[in-house]
Amino acid sequence: MSGAKGLVLFPGAGSSADHSSLIAIEELMQPVPVARFDFPYRRAGKRAPDRAPVLLKCVRDEVQAFARQYGVRTSSLVIGGRSMGGRMCSMAAAGDTGTAKKGDLPVFGDPLKVRGLVLISYPLHPPAHPEKLRIAHLSRISVPVLFVHGTNDPFGSPAELKKYVKKIPSEVSLHFIEKSRHDLKGKDAEIAEVVREWCQNLR
Repeated sequence: MSGAKGLVLFPGAGSSADHSSLIAIEELMQPVPVARFDFPYRRAGKRAPDRAPVLLKCVRDEVQAFARQYGVRTSSLVIGGRSMGGRMCSMAAAGDTGTAKKGDLPVFGDPLKVRGLVLISYPLHPPAHPEKLRIAHLSRISVPVLFVHGTNDPFGSPAELKKYVKKIPSEVSLHFIEKSRHDLKGKDAEIAEVVREWCQNLR
């Protein structure tokens, strides 16, 4: 895995770190070290996600702990995950603090330095609400990004994703899975292979 020393993954809001696609990625990435982490609310047995600052602190803490464990810098790690997990990783990499009130511009701090981002089923907006975009931080991302997305995802169409990822100034790769929705059900092997190949080709 050229240019990267490990992969850190986080789940979507309604699932855990034991989601089958995250496990498939970990298995296929061997011998590269991979870690899957739950957010605090999931560890506490709660269903409702924590607020963004708590989620972002979890991303930072776990990525930094993983880097210490393997004796590497966070800047040599790829991070990401499914839906909300990937979104939080992208916000952390952009330096978005998650503290802005609804409707206000994001408040930015120091970005979490990483090698790249893997964003699976990125939630551009809530279903049926294309006006509620989650893209304000994208222009602050400075590392390569891989998007893996279903063509029937109600959280963002292929056309929408292609349009808004243009805000990202770094290299962007898009992989669309035909006729799949947000859960990308039954596509674990394809997701894992795409992620592995992308990580291997990082320069």
